[in-house]
Amino acid sequence: MTSRRIHREDVRRRLRNVHILDFIKDMVFINLGMGVYSLGWAIFMLPNKIVTGGGAGAAAIVQYATGFPMQYTLLAVNSILLLIAWWQLGGKFTLKTLYAVLSLTFYLDFCQRIVGMDPEFSRGILGAHQEVAMSCILGAVLNGIGIGMVFMSGGCTGGWDIVASVVNKHRNVSIGRVLLYLDLVVIGGSYFLWNSWQTVVYGYITLVVYTFAVDVMINSSKQDIQFTIYTKEYDDIVSTIRENTGHTCTLMHGEGGYSHKAAKVVVTIVHKNEQVQMLRLIRDTDPEAFVTFHRVEGAFGKGFNVIKA
Repeated sequence: MTSRRIHREDVRRRLRNVHILDFIKDMVFINLGMGVYSLGWAIFMLPNKIVTGGGAGAAAIVQYATGFPMQYTLLAVNSILLLIAWWQLGGKFTLKTLYAVLSLTFYLDFCQRIVGMDPEFSRGILGAHQEVAMSCILGAVLNGIGIGMVFMSGGCTGGWDIVASVVNKHRNVSIGRVLLYLDLVVIGGSYFLWNSWQTVVYGYITLVVYTFAVDVMINSSKQDIQFTIYTKEYDDIVSTIRENTGHTCTLMHGEGGYSHKAAKVVVTIVHKNEQVQMLRLIRDTDPEAFVTFHRVEGAFGKGFNVIKA
């Protein structure tokens, strides 16, 4: 058995062990994220009847209009969407999303029950003359932090994310654009519930603050990430990236500036939500690798965007 084969088997063993720990960390952060997200709704947004985009915004409108709790509307809608996701997007994506959806249902119910024990809870935070604008900003910040934590853990909250992913798979429309269109429809539709443009304006303010908070959390603004990896184990790095992310790599020939020895550099581009996963894969395959990464404004080709003339 060659030394390279022994090294590869050792890498696989370390990957199996570390994957378990990483999975536990992801589940913990998904739970924390859903808890923070739910606090934003329960403390600031629901008491002030604030609307925002996404499936949660649509479910909130249902609660305002009928009194039916938004968490159960989300659970019912996501149950259908998760079946579509399983069919169209695969089991791994669906199982992690299912966990996030169930966590969201629990925390929304729990937080509303806690806040419901004290109807003046949000006024105690903002003062007797609380401002709706301040409530929508604080609620959006908590929402963004919570969802950012979920995205950083490779999770998804279902809802419009599933719809956008399915549309993106079959049509040349980016996920961000699909989400934007759906958000505009949901927030604009709230006008017909109260005949108030003020509600619509607050909804758009909430959406902007929420989106900014998510971007800050995941240190990205809807860009892809290019990794440049300097490693002696380039074959193992390439196969590990391909097997775990589905992305391909480019091997560039280089030379050490001091040693003048021939070297190969691995270059690959991944989606923003795969940044943490990539760092983990590189760390577990070659802990001595030297890695740089930076955001790219656009990536066009297989697995990314289609070039439009």
